[in-house]
Amino acid sequence: MNIDRRKFVTRGAAGMAGMLIGGSLTGKSAAGIPAAAATPASGPQPYDLMKEVMQYRKIDTHAHIYWTDDSPETQLDYGRRLGIDRQVISRYLDVMPGTPDQFRKFNDLTIKAIKKYPDHLIGGFVLNPVYKQESLDEIKRCTDAGMVGPGELYYQVKINDPRYYPVIEKLIDLKMIIHSHGECQLGVGGYRMKYNGHKQPNTSIPEDFVAIARRYPEGIFQYAHIGMGGDWEYECKLFRDCPNIYVDTSGSNNAENMIDFAVEHLGEDRLFFASDNSYYQGVGKILAANLTERQKQKIFFDNYNNLLKKGGRGVD
Repeated sequence: MNIDRRKFVTRGAAGMAGMLIGGSLTGKSAAGIPAAAATPASGPQPYDLMKEVMQYRKIDTHAHIYWTDDSPETQLDYGRRLGIDRQVISRYLDVMPGTPDQFRKFNDLTIKAIKKYPDHLIGGFVLNPVYKQESLDEIKRCTDAGMVGPGELYYQVKINDPRYYPVIEKLIDLKMIIHSHGECQLGVGGYRMKYNGHKQPNTSIPEDFVAIARRYPEGIFQYAHIGMGGDWEYECKLFRDCPNIYVDTSGSNNAENMIDFAVEHLGEDRLFFASDNSYYQGVGKILAANLTERQKQKIFFDNYNNLLKKGGRGVD
């Protein structure tokens, strides 16, 4: 019978409690020794959670910087406490319409941070393909400044919109990971929720990622935050046959079995560890999953770093 670690601990504790209670009632231990004389050789062993946390190298593949005075120092502090070697940060373009002046300003914030903390922060840029030439120029400017690829591209334009094609082709030429915001709320009975007044109409959904991944099989696409509260089972099932779609594990939701389900349907090489600034949840959900040591190493660090290396941007 297969049994995971949490069930083992729970059932083991329950069994031990039964043995102790039974021994107390009969005046004897479970081994038949009088209870007063029974002295266990060793009691419960302490579990050092932080030792396990710190034993893995980590690249947080989806983190953000803010306009506040304490950023990015607050993000760096979380990272240090959790053994996160590098954070791929961006300031996502949460303004409309997302003009060139706006996305340059957002990228300037990130450039300033990565120059101040080059050993801890990796830069991701944002853009808006509505402005084709300005976006292509911004890719060059940000690449020259040391950024490794897009941060979380947002909802100005769907990821499979033809206006994205020139941008995606340029990112493919540069061997960059194409990271974009995505959402999936199916609703009761599987009916798709309307992306109307409550959702930006250009929000990319899983079907959009499948369409663009099939159009550009040589592209590397990162679907943001399967842990943000959407229908992660549907996402993983839909992406199963698109080997160039990777999912990042970020988000504040810690649904039981999410990571295990993703590994089962996508394989251990297609998950990226990420927090989206929910740091403790991000690390905890990987440690709580039923993964081998090697699988944890891959998700925490190797999967993303191996792709960075293809473009000559890997972490040593």
